Amino acid sequence: MAKGKHCLGLDIGSSSVKLCVLKSTKRGLSLEAFDYTALPPETIVDGALLNASVVADAIAELLARHKVRLKETAMSVSGNTVIIRKITLPLMTKEELAESIQWEAEQYIPFDIKEVFIGHEVIKPRTEQGQMDVVLVAAKKDMIADYEGVCIDVGLKPRVMDVDAFAMQNAYEVNYGFVQGETVVLLDVGNAVVTMNVVTDGITMFTRDLSLGGADITEEIQKQLNITYQEAELYKMGGSPGATGDEVLPHEVEKIIGEKAEDIANEIQRSLDFYAATASDSRIDKIMVSGGTAAIPSLVRTIERVSGIPAELINPFRNISYDERQFSAARIKKLAPIATVAVGLALRRTNES
Repeated sequence: MAKGKHCLGLDIGSSSVKLCVLKSTKRGLSLEAFDYTALPPETIVDGALLNASVVADAIAELLARHKVRLKETAMSVSGNTVIIRKITLPLMTKEELAESIQWEAEQYIPFDIKEVFIGHEVIKPRTEQGQMDVVLVAAKKDMIADYEGVCIDVGLKPRVMDVDAFAMQNAYEVNYGFVQGETVVLLDVGNAVVTMNVVTDGITMFTRDLSLGGADITEEIQKQLNITYQEAELYKMGGSPGATGDEVLPHEVEKIIGEKAEDIANEIQRSLDFYAATASDSRIDKIMVSGGTAAIPSLVRTIERVSGIPAELINPFRNISYDERQFSAARIKKLAPIATVAVGLALRRTNES
């Protein structure tokens, strides 16, 4: 593991803010804090912070609730204003790549190059062919500034800006590891975005963000049952307003969830078909699903049926110990679907850039 303390992992999503604190011990990783708080609809749209003060208040509430003193923070972004491309370049030194990456990026980035931050990493040098594969990441500067701003407003120090797809990959690697020759599709099905990362031998082969998610289900329930957004959200997650104990969901709700889960699974499959058409080896061994919408039981089953590939929920706490007086096993199981990106961020170190 790298030196330096773990960062505070802060996952700012379209429907909630998640906070995670990890600690490295002699026995491995331990969970010091994990919690989340919901955000009102329309607070964040397409990754843009439309109401930064509400987001700052949510972060401050979580920090106060858990008396978090850690300041160095890792965050991530996703959506239409983040571009991830795997490109092939002639083999060159780190210094040569640093000098030429800006020019190379201009060919792949559909934004003015002056408006974006550029990041890159060599993932596979192919010396015999005189080439190397490079992952190129670009994110809008104004969006990054907004995310940094809400952190600074509550007294935090932004240290790492990651991408959801890679944060999810880090969390998976620590908890499951990557098997030689195995291709895994990592999915984070959020409220407004589905993030996909296809990984072979621990190397990203393909990423895509799809503009759909749990909000589509909530809005359809709201429309068809003529109820509030909050009531529809409760129905979506298997409950209902004022309910006690076990209950049976209205038939209309089950039907809507089933139809929308089918839509999400079909969109995911279209992206997998595109990957298969462009990859030299299109075999996929399994699909691992996370994100708040993944907590809907029928979704993972539907993804598995539509794709014909084994699918299951990611448990981002699988290899992380926790104090059972602080977290019950039942609560950890309930939190697991929404925690993957936050755990991946909390794995980052304060001395990283």
